[in-house]
Amino acid sequence: MTGVAEADLTVSRPHALGVDEISEALRAEPTGLTSAEASARLAVAGRNVLPEAKRKPAVLRFLAHFNDTLIYILLGAAAIKAIMEDWLDFWVIMAVAIINAVIGYLQEGRAEKALAGIRGMLSVDASARRDGAWATVPAAELVPGDVVRLMPGDKVPADVRLIEAFQLRIDESALTGESVPSSKDVAAVAADAGVGDRSSMAFSGTIVSAGQGRGIVTGTGVGTEIGKIQSLVGEAGSLATPLTKQLAGFGKVLTIVILGMAVVMLAIGHFLHDMPFGDLISATIGFAVAAIPEGLPALVTITLAIGVQQMAKRNAITRKLPAVEALGSVTTVCSDKTGTLTKNEMTVRSIVTPVASYEVTGLGYDPAGSVEPLGGAKAGGDLAAILAVATLCNDAHIVPDGERWALVGEPTEGALKVVAMKGGVEASGARIGVVPFDSANKFMATLNEGADGSRAILVKGAPDRLLERSLTQRGADGAVPLDIPSWEAAIDDLSSQGLRVLAAARKAVRADTGAVVIDDLEDLEFLGLWGIVDPPRPEAIEAIADCHTAGIRVKMITGDHKGTALAISREMGLVPRSGDVPVLTGAELEALSQEQLKAVVRDVDVYARTSPEHKIRIVRALQAHGEVVAMTGDGVNDAPALTRANVGIAMGIKGTEATKEAAEIVLADDNFATIRSAIREGRRIYDNLRKSIVFLLPTNGAQSLVILVAIVFGLALPLTPVQVLWVNMITAVTLSLALAYEPAERGIMTRPPRATGGSIINGRELGFVLIVSVLIGGATLGVFYSVVANGTEIAYARTEAVLMLALGQLAYLFNCRFMSRSSITPDVLRGNRVVWWSALALIVLQLIYTYVPFMHDLFDSRPLSIGSWILPILLSIVIFLAVEALKALRRR
Repeated sequence: MTGVAEADLTVSRPHALGVDEISEALRAEPTGLTSAEASARLAVAGRNVLPEAKRKPAVLRFLAHFNDTLIYILLGAAAIKAIMEDWLDFWVIMAVAIINAVIGYLQEGRAEKALAGIRGMLSVDASARRDGAWATVPAAELVPGDVVRLMPGDKVPADVRLIEAFQLRIDESALTGESVPSSKDVAAVAADAGVGDRSSMAFSGTIVSAGQGRGIVTGTGVGTEIGKIQSLVGEAGSLATPLTKQLAGFGKVLTIVILGMAVVMLAIGHFLHDMPFGDLISATIGFAVAAIPEGLPALVTITLAIGVQQMAKRNAITRKLPAVEALGSVTTVCSDKTGTLTKNEMTVRSIVTPVASYEVTGLGYDPAGSVEPLGGAKAGGDLAAILAVATLCNDAHIVPDGERWALVGEPTEGALKVVAMKGGVEASGARIGVVPFDSANKFMATLNEGADGSRAILVKGAPDRLLERSLTQRGADGAVPLDIPSWEAAIDDLSSQGLRVLAAARKAVRADTGAVVIDDLEDLEFLGLWGIVDPPRPEAIEAIADCHTAGIRVKMITGDHKGTALAISREMGLVPRSGDVPVLTGAELEALSQEQLKAVVRDVDVYARTSPEHKIRIVRALQAHGEVVAMTGDGVNDAPALTRANVGIAMGIKGTEATKEAAEIVLADDNFATIRSAIREGRRIYDNLRKSIVFLLPTNGAQSLVILVAIVFGLALPLTPVQVLWVNMITAVTLSLALAYEPAERGIMTRPPRATGGSIINGRELGFVLIVSVLIGGATLGVFYSVVANGTEIAYARTEAVLMLALGQLAYLFNCRFMSRSSITPDVLRGNRVVWWSALALIVLQLIYTYVPFMHDLFDSRPLSIGSWILPILLSIVIFLAVEALKALRRR
């Protein structure tokens, strides 16, 4: 084939085509491609790599972090400071803006990093047949039509349609979420089969667990399933968090108000009082400096950073600051099942023998636990026999790994090995022969020799395959006829509980038997059944209940089968234990339009056999209802949905690098219960952020009010611009951050999620802020003009006015500790030591301002007499009591 067109290298739904059809469609030969043919195809299909996304130049990405209304306010304040030649404050404010941009620049691009993480999953080399011989070629040079072979431990180098499969099993958990390796064969499957059901395919980036296989490459680069996921990550888009939206809106309104008030002041001062232009400009600048909350961006950043530290102590590592607060507004958590709600460690939960049923305690690969008979029965030879098969017809090993136990081998065999350890049965005797597990036969058999020299064939596998090969079953007193109907009923019962069912059988043979073949596996003695499950995490069950109490819906989105998903969700309390529960499968979801999905998405809490595209559709449908969605995941298949969700949460232990890079939060312990703790922490942080803002704004409100009143009535200014800066600085450095350390309010996880949208402070709170501004500003004006009226110099009166502002803010700080209840309680004096350190720091700084000589030169302050402290202190107490009365009215 000399000329190659792109259409010649593209096959639709290769999993549904037979081996001959796929060979003909891609013109693939058993001897493989020639080097010349491979080069020609490579020129058309392109390299088998995932492309890197185009990125903006670094300078533009850095400058983009200054495109924020609050940063505009900061830069405006800096410009004012430069005009006033107050270079120290200019550089302090510029430093805040620059540091904010640097942090954002370093933390941006999680989608790009997620793509890099996905690219890192691809294989480096491949074993391909070229020029009639097997050769190791760079995986990047594979092309559609190449014949490749797969061995245990190999990373599949491209999407491959299998043409030979010998006991081939592939771990696809990173792609599909399946907790056990998938068995593969060459038979075509239905055209509409989901990725997890395409047993005729091996997918790029997955790992061969056992067996061998050969196949024809059908997809490379972006044409692979993992390439499609990369495209979804790039297209998913990320959403702004509720906080960033609220701050942006708040900043815009604040900017307009400040500019409008400044214009009004200029007009009143010029036309009404005919003030000298220089004095008027100076007063207007003073008003703008007073009104701009230049400490707000820093306050938000530092409050969130403190929250990051607190969450890290609870095993939730934050990769992006706004995600801390976004967690607090979550209304729906979409969780993967395997490894998040469950332990991702297969566990035998039930054993059924012809004589009795047994319950197995303990979770995961830890051998702590026991096998307890049900219904008053006693354990006998029936249990010992089935446990002997569990440990001897088994290639897995359970080994200690520090404080944990680790599995070497396949999860299902690990579960059987552990249940034998729990029952006190250890592997002993020699293995003489083996019939390895084959997906076509669905069983494994071994020939074992006992300590007494006797030999027996031990078999484990699919119940239906072993039943059809069995003649008898083990009774209490020896072999009895096989009761197939009772076993079918037992299998149905275990399956209805979401358990994966395996069966055991044995056959005694002569002591000189030296090998075992499939034909020997007839007339077996059936020993019983194991019911195996990936068990729920006990702490996750409690966490789901807490989420429901907090008004947060939890939805399970898994690649597992419908029955397993429903059974686990019932056990976890995610859905009712009885009655009809809607479960939506990937195939059913595929048949729905996005509008139809939007209509039902809130009513469905369990989704099974889903693909990456389905997860994104579910998240988008929920967001269309205004839901704030947190999405958890550990496999690369979860990366697109994590990117799209309001908060992406990755698993730190078993999660892929692609998933961690796509997420904002990484759970160090892979535990759903940590999400509950993180949501609680997010709510606490948001509460404290709002407290801090409600506390900070009256500082600026009172200062600007003082200057506004002076201008409007043509009076002497109670504060100079530099004194305004002093009050701003000491309250920002000391008092503002104290509220970030406040403990959680009572009942924080019993109230519903807060409504999204709107301003960060609502109309009632804005009115509250204005009244408090009037109280503190009025007290300051009263102190200043009463002192001036007594004939005291203006500089002295201004020093006492600064003291009044500082002490008024200190009193108001204690009001803000409890916004939903009274602060007239002993609780206001405890629970947050930072408040007292902040108060001490404020008083020390104010003493320095008042009594240190060089401060008199800098700020034109004067030393106050002891008597001059009495009025500000008394008025501060009055302010505290007045605000408490106002809070009481609000509560009513």
